Order: sequence, then structure tokens, then C-alpha cells
Amino acid sequence: MGIVIITKIVNADYLDPHHQTDIVALMKAYALDPMGGGKALAEEAINHLGDELAKRPYAFTLIAYVDDRAAGLVTCFELFSTFACKPLINIHDVVVLKEYRGRGLSKQLLERVEKISRDKQCCKLTLEVLSGNAVARSAYQDFGFSGYQLSPETGTAEFWQKVL
Repeated sequence: MGIVIITKIVNADYLDPHHQTDIVALMKAYALDPMGGGKALAEEAINHLGDELAKRPYAFTLIAYVDDRAAGLVTCFELFSTFACKPLINIHDVVVLKEYRGRGLSKQLLERVEKISRDKQCCKLTLEVLSGNAVARSAYQDFGFSGYQLSPETGTAEFWQKVL
């Protein structure tokens, strides 16, 4: 399966009904995947995701289209590093539909995120990945991501949550 030829990668307009439909469709597929939790996307997200993202000027989503079909996306949020005193980009969602996996699509999306981040003079990119998601972990490592640590003595950072 060679590299996917992407017709286009677009910066989503959250208020465009076509982009809203594509984002929700991709997120629905991701939510149903075991690595996305294996449960249906919440009705709130289905009905309001584009509108809510549009309220956040620090958010951006890139949609990859293959043969005019939405095949993948990344949703990112600009944050701020107090240590570096510079912005950073957190990659919150990486979605590639099953039929397009293994063809380099996520790499092409991540390359675009990296370019945007460099243009914004960000100090780093961050993301989270499940420890059991070997395919994604390998792809992210190949792209240059690694576990975060200040020193070997203090260990690697862990991502925790408290559901509200």
C-alpha cells in the first residue's frame, strides 16, 4: 500500500456546514474505534462540536481529503509553555479512517501541524497516546515524539484526568 495521495489538506472552517459534517463523521468513527473508547460520540458533540470549536480562537482542525472524501483529521489547541515563554501546540485528536491507515496519512497531517507550529514560533508539539496503541506509538516515535521527562531520576510525565 504506498503513500496515500491526498487531494488536499484544509484548515477547517468550523462554521462551514460541510466541514462540520466531515469533522463529526470522522470523530464518530474515532469514538467507535477501540482506541477512541469504543462508544458512540456524545449527542452534544454531534450537534454542537463545530460551533463550540469556533468559539475557541486557539483551536484548529486540519481535514485530509482523499478523492474528495474526508479520510482523516487532526484537532489541535495552542497552549503556552511557562518554562519556554512561548506557545506550544497540543495535538488533541488524530483520526484516520480504517481504510486509509498504514499509508502515511497521519504523517502528512502531522507535517502540516509542525509547519503551522514553526510558523507560530512554538517551542514544541505535545500529544497523548494510549500505552496499548502500538501502531500510533510507533508512528509518533517515527515522527520524533518521545516520552517527556526532565531527568531520568524523576521519571516520565504521565497524563492524568479527573472527570467532572
